[in-house]
Amino acid sequence: MNDMLLIALFAALGAGAAGLVGWPAVRLLRRRSVALSLLCVAAVTVLAMTAGTVSVAQAMFLSDHDLGVVITVTCMAAVVSLVTAALLGRQVVAGSRALAVAARTVGSEAGFAAPAQPLGSELAQLSGELAATSARLAESRQREQALEHSRRELIAWISHDLRTPLAGLRAMAEALEDGVAEDPARYLVRMRTEVDRLNGMVDDLFELSRIQAGALTLSPSRVSVYDLVGDAIAGASPLARERGVRLEGGLVAPEPVEVDGREITRVLANLLVNAIRCTPADGVVAVAARREADEVLVSVTDGCGGIPEPDLGRVFETGWRGAAARTPRPAAGSGPHHGDTGAGLGLAIVRGIVEAHAGRATVRNVTGGCCFEIALPATAGARA
Repeated sequence: MNDMLLIALFAALGAGAAGLVGWPAVRLLRRRSVALSLLCVAAVTVLAMTAGTVSVAQAMFLSDHDLGVVITVTCMAAVVSLVTAALLGRQVVAGSRALAVAARTVGSEAGFAAPAQPLGSELAQLSGELAATSARLAESRQREQALEHSRRELIAWISHDLRTPLAGLRAMAEALEDGVAEDPARYLVRMRTEVDRLNGMVDDLFELSRIQAGALTLSPSRVSVYDLVGDAIAGASPLARERGVRLEGGLVAPEPVEVDGREITRVLANLLVNAIRCTPADGVVAVAARREADEVLVSVTDGCGGIPEPDLGRVFETGWRGAAARTPRPAAGSGPHHGDTGAGLGLAIVRGIVEAHAGRATVRNVTGGCCFEIALPATAGARA
């Protein structure tokens, strides 16, 4: 036992001396290549093993022949260890360089191009994170491009929609000023109508800017969907009578929700007005509400004839209006077309307000028209 302890002591002294000599080299190389650091670690390990072995061999008073055998075996093991460490370091460096080249493709149009050569576990994990980051950047760029496109369309349409009533107001004002208006009272009524239209557009722009800036302040309270739908139908009834459209709201369940009643009433009013304007005379606009699981679904179904499938995904975009809505009036004999009214803000406001309530707004085609549906979180633990 004493001999073993003595051998362990000599081996520890030899290996410790080699470690003390190699530690400064490891510290100096910590900012250099990984391959060089691995080679240095292997060299320190081999040196420590060799020093410990030689120290024990000398302490055991081996013959010169036996000592030579021990040193030869140790040197061969050292060579193999150093060559293995060099090859491993070279492989790590090659993988690192390939990953560095691939990292340049993050966020590019073509997307992240992962290295073709096999990578170690850590580098493969890093490659996966770079691929996920590139995908998120591409998605963010697509959203930004879509928003920029919508913003440009909105500016163009707003400019057109502002120019038309302003030109009419100027013409009527000049006619009144020159005394050539045959019916000044009628001109004043038309001017008031145009001013109200402009005021509505400004209100919509202000509301949309608050929604997009995240500055929409909600005052939620417990209300019944039945009351919200009733208020919206009452407000839209004059327009429906004027256009010969029948409003139906007999399938509205009195489900309770925790919402800002004023904002949700505006959502329903926008949907109803849009549906009425897109439904032909003698048509029907139906409002329904029901509860499914933890949501209350409110739907507005019209008789617009449907929305083209390519446009369904754009209905709630800022500034979107159906193709026919971009012209002052449809051609004679053409059917009604579904498009957002005004400057293309109504449905964008609908989506913004509903999402601010942690809900969602969707649209789908149905027989003879389309169905706009908003889903609001139901009041927990309550059913009517």
